[in-house]
Amino acid sequence: MSSGSFPPGFLWGSATAAYQVEGAVAEDGRTPSIWDRFSHTPGRTENGDTGDVACDHYHRRAEDVALMAELGLTAYRFSVSWPRVQPTGRGPAVQRGLDFYRSLVDDLLDHGITPAVTLYHWDLPQELEDAGGWPERDTAYRFAEYADLVAGALDDRVELWTTLNEPWCSAFLGYGSGVHAPGRTDPVAALRAAHHLNLAHGLGTQALRARLPARAKIGISLNPSVVRPLDPSSEADVDAARRIDALANRVFTGPLLHGAYPQDLVADTASLTDWSFVGRGDEKLAQQRLDWLGINYYTPAVVSHPVGDDVPRTDGHGSSDHSPWPGADRVAFHQPPGERTEMGWSVDPSGLYELLVQYGREARGVPLYVTENGAAYDDKPGADGTVDDQDRIAYLHAHLDAVRRALEVGADVRGYFLWSLMDNFEWAYGYGKRFGAVHVDFTTQRRTPKASARWYGKVAREGVLPPLAPEDRA
Repeated sequence: MSSGSFPPGFLWGSATAAYQVEGAVAEDGRTPSIWDRFSHTPGRTENGDTGDVACDHYHRRAEDVALMAELGLTAYRFSVSWPRVQPTGRGPAVQRGLDFYRSLVDDLLDHGITPAVTLYHWDLPQELEDAGGWPERDTAYRFAEYADLVAGALDDRVELWTTLNEPWCSAFLGYGSGVHAPGRTDPVAALRAAHHLNLAHGLGTQALRARLPARAKIGISLNPSVVRPLDPSSEADVDAARRIDALANRVFTGPLLHGAYPQDLVADTASLTDWSFVGRGDEKLAQQRLDWLGINYYTPAVVSHPVGDDVPRTDGHGSSDHSPWPGADRVAFHQPPGERTEMGWSVDPSGLYELLVQYGREARGVPLYVTENGAAYDDKPGADGTVDDQDRIAYLHAHLDAVRRALEVGADVRGYFLWSLMDNFEWAYGYGKRFGAVHVDFTTQRRTPKASARWYGKVAREGVLPPLAPEDRA
């Protein structure tokens, strides 16, 4: 590569999730997911916001795909709504639900855009949660059946498949701290959920391989954390970082990449559980061959051993009286100095570089994709109706430069998916946080590409990261 350039064939994409954009929550056979129940529970989301309408992508699919093509994107990562396809989480598929995704894939291919399907982005059918949810082993088997249904509908048109998106959030925010659906606060349930998500990946991958043609590429999108001790010379702070690394990262990469849970994680949580929910052969079952590995990155974590009773909770995962860190709930999180996004997350592209280099070595021979990266800013249209989000352009430039530098030292990175295509329902934050490259007026549903969308599209078309212009440094 020449300086600033990316390899030929590098995928330039954007990403969304079904519940965040689709709306149409009660149409064509769809039944409630855990996020429908959670968002309709008072006090769970900002302003009581829900995904009932969201971006109305279910009805505006063609418009949105045309916009992607206009911007110059070459890939689109979207998730399938499990309760739209298999409303109870069991039994046959609803063809009307599958038809939406068939049409979406056809539209993408007609515009020369590579579809990248994510099977699970947090919208578990509520009926499965009522039966116990991810802490129950049966949910992993239900996921494999669902994966087979979707693969049967899209097998001849989709090559990039993701089993799960950010299983850490599903397990530890959904069942530990309770700031995500289903809102439970049981540390053992969180650990059980993490294991059954690993198992679901293994079973789901087997189901996909049995159904899909050989050219299909199957992976998983993790959100590994760069965990840094506040004082690298402090043994206590280094040990705090080790504990969080085990729960944030190695609880998944242990079985997925190495076929076993790390022993220090098991020891750290021994006062909570004996891990008897791990069946014989489960860890090896989770270790299916990966055709690629997805890395979602936003910000690093800085941790320490707490002093006294004060345990700072600025871990970037929402406010809760319950910790998402079973066995490490006494670890203190600290806000690094410097620039922050509207989420309060520090801007540090070096973390993305570190992850790509690390997993390029740890998962040697497995191609990498940056499947999410982006920032929320307080985007407001100007008097002329445009959104001049220079702060997001600077953020994207810095993080794309981190990808380019990782490529230069040998990381096999095949693509980058900006989070997100458009402003959407940002989970418990409702509509108050805008990550989109495209501005959405949620009253009129009007889409307006921001300056960052035009800038990113130009990079995608040319495959070259230009020098940052003076006006983009503001």
